[in-house]
Amino acid sequence: MLDHRPTPPADVLIKGAHVLDPRTGLDERLDVRIAGGEIAEIGANLQAGDVEVLDGAGRHLFPGFVDPHVHLRVPGQEHKEDLETGTRSAAAGGFVAIVAQPNTTPTVDSAPILRSLREQARRDARIPVGFLASITRGLAGETMTEMAELRECGALGFTDDGKPVVNAGILRKALQYQKLVGGIIALHEEDPSLSGKGVMHEGVVSARLGLAGIPSISESTLIARDAAIARYEGGRIHIQHLSARESVEVIAAAKAQGVQITCEASPHHLTLTDEAVAEKLDTRLKMNPPLRTEDDRQALIQGLKDGTIDCIATDHAPHAREEKEVPFEQAPMGTTGLETAFAAVYTADILPLALIVEKLTAGAALVGLPTPEIAVGRAADLVLIDLGAEWEVGATGYESKSENCCFGGRRLRGKVVTTIAAGGIVYRERNLAAV
Repeated sequence: MLDHRPTPPADVLIKGAHVLDPRTGLDERLDVRIAGGEIAEIGANLQAGDVEVLDGAGRHLFPGFVDPHVHLRVPGQEHKEDLETGTRSAAAGGFVAIVAQPNTTPTVDSAPILRSLREQARRDARIPVGFLASITRGLAGETMTEMAELRECGALGFTDDGKPVVNAGILRKALQYQKLVGGIIALHEEDPSLSGKGVMHEGVVSARLGLAGIPSISESTLIARDAAIARYEGGRIHIQHLSARESVEVIAAAKAQGVQITCEASPHHLTLTDEAVAEKLDTRLKMNPPLRTEDDRQALIQGLKDGTIDCIATDHAPHAREEKEVPFEQAPMGTTGLETAFAAVYTADILPLALIVEKLTAGAALVGLPTPEIAVGRAADLVLIDLGAEWEVGATGYESKSENCCFGGRRLRGKVVTTIAAGGIVYRERNLAAV
């Protein structure tokens, strides 16, 4: 189900790192020995022998992160991103696996397109990549894709991300097919009759700026509808990029009723508000759903703490510089986020460290993948991070092909030193030897 360009299996000793894994209960300074790409030994004062030693002193070792919501722009939009640059960007952010969305050109809505993508990933992807296929052909919301055939070809699930499934009957039918073929059904929740031509959150700030707004109810009302359909059909849905307090409330209520519903929040919605747009009409701050209010931000944080929100996902959405260097109203929606996800949330000091790690790895299970763990016998899917390192986002460029990061120019804490994915070293900090 996941594809990547194989990396030579690592034989290294990570020495003296603070190992933290909420799932296995590790939370102490230890050595971790990796042999043939697998975790071979965990303990104190391990001997290196003749293998490479990675200095973990003063650094933290976490299970590698998994992002269920990434836009790689392949096929058809390679001027924004491609499999090599997108997965390189992910590795630089500590991710060991990502899931690509199907809103490409053409849409990933047929078996031949998906097969071609998977073949390309086996040539170009630095870390394992999974793919979602679209629910409807061409994201038009009218005719369903061949879900069974796409699942047989390796689709992890289905989404029309970038657009909502406006037709309730289509979603119902998709959930009926889900019972037969499995896979996640992920939903971009936005009622277009409410969001209209909005370019930012509808509220005091949008009124002050004279910009058309997107009300929070455009998200929450569609979530409520889809939760009701999922409950009726006994299906399982995943809500993408949650942004509003009302949405958190709807999902909490649905979970209490036994609905099989999960959801994600993105680092930018957890750390920024629409006031950032007011400071400067920076198109890097234009995304969909938009940055909302402090009240919404706090609701998302609380939702992560109490378990209403299941994981953190970046919604990494690259755009070329010339596409963003236009008036705010005309710019495309989207921000990159793979390289800044951990650091942005950690710097904001909004969640306990262990919970950040848990939520950045939880996306794996939501798409049917094993969750990375630091345990003997498991494949080495690890990230070594210097929590004390401060850095300016974008000061030395990006691994991504695009530069539209909403955190650009900001100083963050927490720098990825080394990432090991599927047993191989896929990223080293720039001042170390290149991979």
